[in-house]
Amino acid sequence: MNDHPPTMQEDTWRIFRIMSEFVDGFETMSRIGAAVSIFGSARTPRTHSDYRKARSLARTLAERKFAIITGGGSGIMEAANRGAHDAGGTSVGLNISLPLEQKANPWADTRLDFRYFFARLVMFVKYSEAFVCFPGGFGTLHEFFNSMTLIQTHKSERFPVVLIGRSYWNGLVGWMRKNMLCRPFRKVDPEDLELFTLTDSVDKAAEIIAGAYDELLAQRAKGAARGMAETAEGTVVGRPPQTYTGRRR
Repeated sequence: MNDHPPTMQEDTWRIFRIMSEFVDGFETMSRIGAAVSIFGSARTPRTHSDYRKARSLARTLAERKFAIITGGGSGIMEAANRGAHDAGGTSVGLNISLPLEQKANPWADTRLDFRYFFARLVMFVKYSEAFVCFPGGFGTLHEFFNSMTLIQTHKSERFPVVLIGRSYWNGLVGWMRKNMLCRPFRKVDPEDLELFTLTDSVDKAAEIIAGAYDELLAQRAKGAARGMAETAEGTVVGRPPQTYTGRRR
């Protein structure tokens, strides 16, 4: 924690740093084309099957002309950047400054460095056509549940979210079905648990992503023909907040 609360001047300069991360990110990422973000643990060794799967999936997607975006670090991130590099595709690493500095992997040909997690997260969502989550820690869970929130609340177009590794994710999915969906809690609807796909197959993941992207292009073409309005966030989906008209209690 800071020894003293931030002053107005310090907060003002922080705003400019945040703005610079968005500007640099938008300028760089707007040029990469259709992309897939791949997440997973930085602790995954190169000898692990998950590393090999992530590298294979990224190579397959890059061969289909998708850019690959990762957090730019080691483990699964390195594997995905490496797979894109293997195929001669666009390999993007969005690195983050951490107290224990994250080491950037050498296979990210396009690299951005971020101080703020939230600015970095915007780049993942704004410039990705799909998310793939390999086994990972809190960061991977953050990216997964953030995507679920955006899709569920219609703040984003629906996009494929694929969890790879049944033995890792089955426990979480089972907990969601038992506690979040069923009584006595009932915190989500049945269709909310259909917003992601769980699989062990990288080939299935690639087919889901490619198929969904073709459908998305067709939907966007129809939307443009109808002249759909954009929201303040630059999307063509979502509804404005409802105005409260009831009695206050």
